[in-house]
Amino acid sequence: MSIFNYKVLLRKEPEGGYTVIVPTLPGCITYGEDIDNAKKMAKEAIEIYLDSLREHGEEIPTEDEVLEYTVMVELNA
Repeated sequence: MSIFNYKVLLRKEPEGGYTVIVPTLPGCITYGEDIDNAKKMAKEAIEIYLDSLREHGEEIPTEDEVLEYTVMVELNA
């Protein structure tokens, strides 16, 4: 059994809840009613995504070579 770790982004939605995006897994997006539910849904979505990759004989992406930065941009009003 292999263990993979993925960063997820949670974006609060105006109508409530959180959209979850997994940047390393293109198209792996889900939704949760609150933060705990969003994290649970992210884990489930990632597992389904990875199972699909494995079933199709595709390589499973990792974040081994991923660098993370935050870039601040200032706009003049």
